[in-house]
Amino acid sequence: MSDKLKEIINKQGAQQESVVDQLDDVVQLVGFIIGDEEYAVPILAIQEIIKPFSWTRVPQVPNYVLGVFNLRGSVIPLIDLRLKFGLTPKKQNEDTRFIVMRHGDDVAGFVIDRLTMAIRIKKENIGAAPDTVNGDDTIIDGVGKQADKIITILKVNKLLERTF
Repeated sequence: MSDKLKEIINKQGAQQESVVDQLDDVVQLVGFIIGDEEYAVPILAIQEIIKPFSWTRVPQVPNYVLGVFNLRGSVIPLIDLRLKFGLTPKKQNEDTRFIVMRHGDDVAGFVIDRLTMAIRIKKENIGAAPDTVNGDDTIIDGVGKQADKIITILKVNKLLERTF
């Protein structure tokens, strides 16, 4: 093999390692709005994002559990994040979406006010949850800092915990 070819192969290998190292330093999230705040969850926790459709009410559940819906044969609980976060209810509009999230065997749909975008934040720009929240029970995983805003990153496993 010629020296020139070896040089090109080595250079390509170094570039690929560099890209992998960069990807390891970046967290990929999906952002959404609830009320006036922007939140995000890891992109890999999202099963799908769909436009709202009808659901069935279920008796004797907390007010933030709207009911259940059928998604391709699976019955999934539907949780309104506005109500779960203590905000006033809001009528659904053209921006409203259902985000179906999964963590292990737990699956639920969440009503959000508006989807924002896929977000890539370097790990160094993600801070710990504020001291005002209590330890491991908090739903907040961290706070992502971008040039013009702060995004609250949520723990999917805590969102999916059944308290009903």
